[in-house]
Amino acid sequence: MAISKKAGKKTAPKSAGATKVAKADWKEGFKKKQAGVSDMTLLTTIDNDSINDNLKKRWTGGEIYTYIGSVLISVNPFKDLGIYTDETLQKYKGKNRLEVPPHVFSIAESAYYNMNAYHENQCVIISGESGAGKTEAAKRIMQYIAAVSGGEDNSIQEIKEMVLATNPLLESFGCAKTLRNNNSSRHGKYLEIMFNDHGEPNGAQITNYLLEKGRVVGQIENERNFHIFYQFTKAASEEQREQFGLQGPDAYSYTSMSNCLDVQGINDSNDYADTLNAMRIIGLSDQEQNEIFRMLAITLWLGNVQFQEMDDGNATISDTGVTDFIAYLMEVDSAMVQKVLTSKVVETQRGGRRGSVYDVPLNPAQATAGRDALAKAIYNNLFEWIVARINVSMKARSATTQVIGILDIFGFEIFEDNSFEQLCINYVNEKLQQIFIELTLKTEQEEYVREQIKWTPINYFNNKIVCDLIEERKPPGIFAALNDACATAHADPAAADNSFVQRTAMLSSNAHFEARGSQFLVRHYAGDVMYNISGMTDKNKDALVKDLFDLVGSSGNQFLQTLFSDRPDPSSKKRPPTAGDRIKASAGALVDNLMRAQPSYIRTIKPNQNRSATEYDSKAILHQIKYLGLQENIRVRRAGFAYRNTFEKMVERFYLLSPSTSYAGEYTWQGDTKSGCEQILRDTGIAKDEWQMGVTKAFIKNPETLFALETMRDRYWHNMAARIQRAWRNYWRYKNECARRIQRFWKNNKEALEYAKVRDYGHQVLAGRKERRRYSLLSYRRFLGDYLDVNGKSIVGSDLRSACGLGAEQATFSSKVQILVSRLARSSKPGPRFLVVTAKAVYIAVTSNKDGQIHTSLERKIPLITIKSISMSNLRDDWLALNCNASEEGDPVLHCHFKTELTANLLTLTQAAINVVIGPSIEYAKKKDKKAQIQFVRDETVTKDDVYKSHTVHVPSGEPSSSTSRPAAKRKPGIVRPITQGKLLRAGGPSDKSKTYRPKPAGQPLPGRSAPPAAVKSTPVAHPKSVPARPTRNSVPPPPPPPPKEPDVELYKAKFAFEGQEGEISLKKDDTVELVEKDDNGWWLVRKDGQQGWAPNNYLELVPPKAKAVPAARPPPARPPPPAHATPTPISKPTVSAISAKSLSADASAKPVAVFPGLAPLNGSAAPWKKSAGTSVNGSSGSTPANSRPSSSLGAKPPPPVATKPKPAPPPIASKPSGGKPPAKPPMPTAPRPGAGAAPPRAVSKPSAPAGQLDLAAALAKRAQKIADD
Repeated sequence: MAISKKAGKKTAPKSAGATKVAKADWKEGFKKKQAGVSDMTLLTTIDNDSINDNLKKRWTGGEIYTYIGSVLISVNPFKDLGIYTDETLQKYKGKNRLEVPPHVFSIAESAYYNMNAYHENQCVIISGESGAGKTEAAKRIMQYIAAVSGGEDNSIQEIKEMVLATNPLLESFGCAKTLRNNNSSRHGKYLEIMFNDHGEPNGAQITNYLLEKGRVVGQIENERNFHIFYQFTKAASEEQREQFGLQGPDAYSYTSMSNCLDVQGINDSNDYADTLNAMRIIGLSDQEQNEIFRMLAITLWLGNVQFQEMDDGNATISDTGVTDFIAYLMEVDSAMVQKVLTSKVVETQRGGRRGSVYDVPLNPAQATAGRDALAKAIYNNLFEWIVARINVSMKARSATTQVIGILDIFGFEIFEDNSFEQLCINYVNEKLQQIFIELTLKTEQEEYVREQIKWTPINYFNNKIVCDLIEERKPPGIFAALNDACATAHADPAAADNSFVQRTAMLSSNAHFEARGSQFLVRHYAGDVMYNISGMTDKNKDALVKDLFDLVGSSGNQFLQTLFSDRPDPSSKKRPPTAGDRIKASAGALVDNLMRAQPSYIRTIKPNQNRSATEYDSKAILHQIKYLGLQENIRVRRAGFAYRNTFEKMVERFYLLSPSTSYAGEYTWQGDTKSGCEQILRDTGIAKDEWQMGVTKAFIKNPETLFALETMRDRYWHNMAARIQRAWRNYWRYKNECARRIQRFWKNNKEALEYAKVRDYGHQVLAGRKERRRYSLLSYRRFLGDYLDVNGKSIVGSDLRSACGLGAEQATFSSKVQILVSRLARSSKPGPRFLVVTAKAVYIAVTSNKDGQIHTSLERKIPLITIKSISMSNLRDDWLALNCNASEEGDPVLHCHFKTELTANLLTLTQAAINVVIGPSIEYAKKKDKKAQIQFVRDETVTKDDVYKSHTVHVPSGEPSSSTSRPAAKRKPGIVRPITQGKLLRAGGPSDKSKTYRPKPAGQPLPGRSAPPAAVKSTPVAHPKSVPARPTRNSVPPPPPPPPKEPDVELYKAKFAFEGQEGEISLKKDDTVELVEKDDNGWWLVRKDGQQGWAPNNYLELVPPKAKAVPAARPPPARPPPPAHATPTPISKPTVSAISAKSLSADASAKPVAVFPGLAPLNGSAAPWKKSAGTSVNGSSGSTPANSRPSSSLGAKPPPPVATKPKPAPPPIASKPSGGKPPAKPPMPTAPRPGAGAAPPRAVSKPSAPAGQLDLAAALAKRAQKIADD
């Protein structure tokens, strides 16, 4: 583990003296000044005006984000500030919110970190009015989580791409341009991103809330329908235009009635391309996309069906060509379309029995309402189908451990004309405000009282009374009154509205409700809203007439029938749920989901109603500050505690930070969790006023304290790793120093040992026959051989090599000598020469002076094969004669100080073929036929070496002939430097018992967890330190040791013969195998004769275990005989029996395993430390990864094939009913004839196969063999 460096400026290293202060950086004077305060808990004055002033300063300076504790306040800038780049994103990765400026990325980082650290579900609640930037904030959170959540697997990357692709897809179908926002969410969306235990996204799910389907059939001036209609009509392909009779948006009533076809800043053609790309990423096939666009075309053409009033007041269709084309698109009968749109079937009942059935014609207003109801139902069901289809594609690929939810829901709305849709939207916002109050104000204060924490209560407005006003049944609220009005006057919408007006009078007792005739006022937390009752009951019923359901049921388009699969049962007497019931149930489910997660809040504020990047409407913002409760939030945050958790969770999270509660990563505290928590906080040096202990929880006041604890915990493992690294490096320094000392000793002595061998050989040659000189016997005397450096690069050596003509031949001996030179009529005289010996010959070179220059030349070359013997005297002189074959030059007589070395060298080169003659005189051939003799006389008057004169050598007495080399001289004793230095390694060793160390405390189970399993320790063979006393005659013999315990291994016998393939094991009938691992797919991993492989389990039968026989007691050992002598017998050293290591070989069919601890296996399975608790000792968890099983066609039960990742199948497109001839395609109204049909669906490519695996069996075998050898 690499040690990470702390971020920040580099300062000068601290010296031993005074501390140096880092020099100030002049660039700091040019840094951007911070506008206002980034955390409004630091405001001097806490009131709405101070909050507004601070937000204005920051918004004007380009700082749109501000904190209130952990709550993020966002003010929409209405322009691109360039603060969502990848570079900005990386700055927030792994940082707590105090280290970086406020940002939506910081909220996302906090949620992701807390999910991984505390293993708790997280949610981000984004609230604010329409146009405040909620959708943008949700998109940025998705962007951040996708960027930092890691994971290189294809399925994880696919999930990330799908999550991001949901934004453009759902924006096209669920967002529209309104007076307040060009991209206003007209539906609520709760996105849950699912994560595995590695913190990688493995799935997602979207919950949809209350699509504003009324916008499909009508918009107010300067607003638009949903984006997809304008994208589709402007950028559709020519094939789609031909097929669906598509024209521009100005040709359709539903898209042109508001006189707003284009919006500044929105490019519908580019957005259409993004929508198609998002469909592709989600996995929608071409067939599914074609059906979606068919439904859009049906919706658009329905809006162009116009009715005119006949003389009898009934409605008739103005242009039947439009209905004919709608029938073609819906694949139904054209006449039935006309009938359903202009009449309805009424059935009378008498006494609960079926009566008469009538066809009642509709007037133009009723016909228009029915047409719009069908268009709204088709689009609403299409939107819900798209959401469900997205959820199928993003289904979790593996086990999910945690979830991060992102809530992007419609904002609070106050219009001039507010109806049922605004009531539902504002009701959901009331519920979200209630959650905020419950979790940040009410619940927090109640918890302080319950935990007996010192606390100053804060007054706040609880909007529960407004929620009860809308959703309660007893006393009945607004939704209950609407349902009663719909039930009592279900036939006439006007009568139902009047009934609701009468029932609202009963709600006047609520202070937040006021009835005003055909209107009523609700005092929401965000302001007073006046609602119009007209049409409310009809919108609440939200039901299609039976005739429209029958029309859809007769369609030959299977996709259209799929959209209306949940048709109401006409025979059921149960009232179908109303729109109010559905939104109330959805809001309740949303609240339950949010309450099960740890929330993070983003409160968005809209600075003006004109979408201006420079206008700051203080009045409007003050109103938002007030109803968002920011002032109360600041007061609670300043007076309260930023973090709290149970004692068990605190101890489990931070026990590593105290030496009293942990040892080497293990929990060792033996007291209760409360005292352990206090001990941790004391040992970490946190001031007492920063935390309080409650009854069941610990409370930390400031987030800075929590961040400090988290930082210390994160650094703990780095510090432990650094300590391990230091100890390991010291161990290696110690080991390397020991090796260096050994190497240094060996380098210093290995050559001496070789020289000593040569000297010993020389001593053996002259042993007992010749007196020795003292110099030859010195301990440090070494036989170097090449004394003149003939083999080296010295000048003398190079000249000699050149003179002798050695070439590439190496010299084994070279030295200066004196040779006995014969003189005419005079006695011989010693003359200086150079002697060089090679593996072939002896060279004698002479140096002469010619013309003032020194010249070296070869005087004589004597091949080794011509030397018969070496003659020497028995005294201590240095003379020797090389007795050669008869030659004119005679035998050379040499005086050499290294005579013993020269003799040993010549004997070695000739393999002792030369005789060494030692006597009182040397006999040599002076010339070819002339013999001469040199006598040796002992003369003590000679002080140094010897003296030659007239064939007589005078030499003093030497060392005895039996002398050998002196023993090596003892080195001067010096101070031995210890290898262990510094504080990291303790001095001493295993034999040093003088120091006592702190005993390792016993590990304790973490609070709320079971005790850890006891570690099985191997018992080493203990060598006796002292000799045990002999047993006496009357002593009782020790009991016999128990027999070795046989391993409990299940054995199975093969019932049939099985021929195995690669990865399988071949069996013969009645073969006995050892079970290694079971798998639930019919294949078991077995071992036979040391080899492992897979076999079908129905080929095996269990061998009943043998009854274990009780071992008989061994007889007592024989008594030893009495000692013959009283002297104690020496005790030999105990011999350690060698452990026989079983030879191992690499098994090619073995499963890949992790050779080194801490490395994950490469077969895609979980790492050893992340496997489930059910994992067995040998690593099996009851199931085997699919890629480790054999694939064989033999056996009774072959393994199932590995299935590819499931892809959502497209809805089947059924053929038209065969009962009658399908209607012919009608001519398109004012458009060319569409094409014959949709393009064939694209083939969905299969996911790429997983990467190849590295089999580590061979590496494991080598490692096991090495351990066995050691």
